[in-house]
Amino acid sequence: MRALRIIVLVLIALLAWLQYRLWFGNGGAREVEALQQQVREQAHANAGLKQRNDTLAAEVVDLKSGEAAVEERARSELGMIKPGETFYRVVDSEQATTEEAQPLEEQ
Repeated sequence: MRALRIIVLVLIALLAWLQYRLWFGNGGAREVEALQQQVREQAHANAGLKQRNDTLAAEVVDLKSGEAAVEERARSELGMIKPGETFYRVVDSEQATTEEAQPLEEQ
């Protein structure tokens, strides 16, 4: 009878120890949930980066395929204009009071 009680107590202690390891120990449920959250966050970040890479790849193909894309980029980023064109700078109404917008012509 006494041996049976000892065996039951040992089994209960073993079960409690295993439950503790399952929920709180190394590789337990909390750690698994934290790792799954990190995986979800990384997948979200990867999706954004993939979209950015796809946009850049499309832009590279566009730049390699013709002059129109190069001309557009030169106009928008470098402010270049063709001979005979007139460049107009549009300013916000707040800035218009302090600065005057004047057309610039290329010579």
